[in-house]
Amino acid sequence: MTAPSSSRLAYIDWTRGLACLLMFQTHAYDAWLTPEARKTDFFMYSQALGTFPAPLFLFLAGISSAFVVDRLRQKGVAANQIARATMSRGLEIWGLGMAFRLQEYLIAFPWAPWSSLFKVDILNILGVAMILMGALARLAAGGKGTSALRARWLTIAAAIAVALAIALLTPPLWTTWRPRFLAWPLESYINGVHVYDQPTPGLFPIFPWVGFAFAGLATGLVLLSDWARRHEGATLALLALGGAALFQSARWLEALPIQLYAVPNFWLTSPNFFLMRVGLLLGILWGSFAWCRWGLGTKFFSPLIQLGNTSLLVYWVHLEFVYGRFSILPKHVQSIRGASLGLATITLAMLLLSLARTSAWAKTLGNRLRGKLSPASATPAG
Repeated sequence: MTAPSSSRLAYIDWTRGLACLLMFQTHAYDAWLTPEARKTDFFMYSQALGTFPAPLFLFLAGISSAFVVDRLRQKGVAANQIARATMSRGLEIWGLGMAFRLQEYLIAFPWAPWSSLFKVDILNILGVAMILMGALARLAAGGKGTSALRARWLTIAAAIAVALAIALLTPPLWTTWRPRFLAWPLESYINGVHVYDQPTPGLFPIFPWVGFAFAGLATGLVLLSDWARRHEGATLALLALGGAALFQSARWLEALPIQLYAVPNFWLTSPNFFLMRVGLLLGILWGSFAWCRWGLGTKFFSPLIQLGNTSLLVYWVHLEFVYGRFSILPKHVQSIRGASLGLATITLAMLLLSLARTSAWAKTLGNRLRGKLSPASATPAG
């Protein structure tokens, strides 16, 4: 079997670009609107849309990891080598997350507290998720006698089990089972406690966020099955229907009078909210596929696909021009109209940056640099 072609992956990039666009609007309105504007329905709906970017990025990272793992398995690459490749990439992303925190600290010095260096942000947890997915793929591969097909389905089952376990363990690990014996920088990776002596929203700990990556890993491997390759549209439609069923089942469970947890919190830790979001992610994935296959998603130049190709770069850069010292607008003093103009500006700037990054001269320069750094085997940029 061959790896998915770039045309087949267009809807993945389109979805990642959609996550970038939702991220831009969430951060822009949050950073720039006046206190009065933040009380409007407009801001409420903006922030509701802002609940999607992080789950989408993690979910898509799981799908991408599935494509890489399955391709290497089909080529007969040893399980240990596959795990090392996946986990090394995860460690690289985690390192980039630490470098980003250091950059933000130095730019904001001397006002930024030193504790901000250990804030668990989306890049940190993306790296951790990839490391954990690599470890799971290795365990599911078993010994030398395990076929690639068997390893795929074992990995799917294990990924679903891990995602559910993470969702179910999140409420107690945020409350009654908190690992208080850990130093706060380590506990932050479990529940996002940071320096506040209690878990706080706005951070991205393993529980529940890595669960979205494992849900993506299972989804990606399903899409790589023989039947799904021959019936891609039908498979994604079935996954979307399954997502709708998952969403409704979670709503039904949430409405039951039975309460399993001592300290419930639907919006932060509820397993039902996790399942509802997974269901929505599956629906978004099918919608992106349909738009790229039968709509106008790939008929002309697609800004979302372009942004999706360079999501790491635009994430890194836009934050400083929205939240940071170099914000293009004064913070917390803008009307909805003013913030919307700023959003249009930052979106256009990030699109131009993305185009510059993928231009022919940039690719040539990148290839030359990689050739100098690693003449034996340069790898393509992520």
